[in-house]
Amino acid sequence: MLPNTGKLAGCTLFITGASRGIGKAIALKAAKDGANIVIAAKTGEPHRTLPGTIYTAAEERIDILVNNASAISLTGTLETPTKKVDLMMSANTRGTYLASKICLPHLRKSNIAHILNISPPINLNPIWFKNHCAYTISKYGMSMCVLGMAEEFRGEVAVNALWPQTAIHTSAMDMLGGAGVEQQCRKTDILADAAYCILTKPKSFTGNFVIDENLLREEGIKNFDVYAVAPGHPLLPDFFLDVDPNTLAMKMEAHGASPVFREGKKIESAKHEGPDGAKHEGPDGAESAAVKPLGPVAETFKIIQGAISEDVVRSTQGVYLFELSGDEGGTWYIDLKNKSGSAGIGEPPVKVDVVMSMSSGDFVKMFSGKLKPTMAFMSGKLKIKGNMALAMKLEKMMTQFSSKL
Repeated sequence: MLPNTGKLAGCTLFITGASRGIGKAIALKAAKDGANIVIAAKTGEPHRTLPGTIYTAAEERIDILVNNASAISLTGTLETPTKKVDLMMSANTRGTYLASKICLPHLRKSNIAHILNISPPINLNPIWFKNHCAYTISKYGMSMCVLGMAEEFRGEVAVNALWPQTAIHTSAMDMLGGAGVEQQCRKTDILADAAYCILTKPKSFTGNFVIDENLLREEGIKNFDVYAVAPGHPLLPDFFLDVDPNTLAMKMEAHGASPVFREGKKIESAKHEGPDGAKHEGPDGAESAAVKPLGPVAETFKIIQGAISEDVVRSTQGVYLFELSGDEGGTWYIDLKNKSGSAGIGEPPVKVDVVMSMSSGDFVKMFSGKLKPTMAFMSGKLKIKGNMALAMKLEKMMTQFSSKL
């Protein structure tokens, strides 16, 4: 890890979103130097036991501003409520702009004078827009503040952005990635070290979009296992980096479980079952050949059907529709809300809570544990519409299902 040098001793840092996660790690790293830390809350009004606000801090002195506070909703355009759009735009873009505006007159008086935004390089690859357009716009708004303010205040205030190479284990990542995702993440320490390195550089270091690992390698750090939650475990790449998402997905799959559908194990037939478990028959009483899909998708649903229990239904309370393309493509469902639950081909006769679209091959990989849902979503292999909270619940259920596949 990067050692402290004492260069921030006596400096005052104003950090937004520093009560936990990345912001807290940056605050603790700077505090080890003897820096004064001011933490921004969600409001400009004084807290009952924490009276400091951005305004009272500015009355004294501000040497460094870290814009870390951020809101996230990884939902498509039609699935993102206006309230969520407003929250992301307000916390991410507007919050960064206004915090910088308020602090800049004071930063210009400082010999240190740094603004650091926790935001990504602006990557215009459409894949980073199509699944969560509003979130991407709001994060890129933070990055555009770097572009503009770095030039506007060049020579007076350094303005830079910092972004992680890999996923970072925070409460937000737990929410998005589900159980076990922390093993594919690094600790917040790596961003704290990278931020410290930036903030101790001269003002001439400005207008940069820094990736944590790249910077630390330049600083001589060679052992990155110390930053890993689970050293040696494959890591999830973070959003927005200029790397082919499909290549990243293949790298992750290479570290997944062993193949589930071995040679000779393919299902001979699969019968169309409705939510009540009834088999669909043709007009002559024979089982219809049109509803006898063959192959790994049908076998996966058959095993899922057998794994569904009343406890799973009670704890999940969601109906999932899968729109699959490729071999065995079509519409499939898992009902974890009604009666004792069911799974099969076709549309359920009840309201659907979540719609997931992907290829049949990726579906099988995902349910067998070879493709992480988070990775599938990030790489564009999986599209989700509807209730995101229920979508994350299903990911937790996959652990139970995959053990039986």
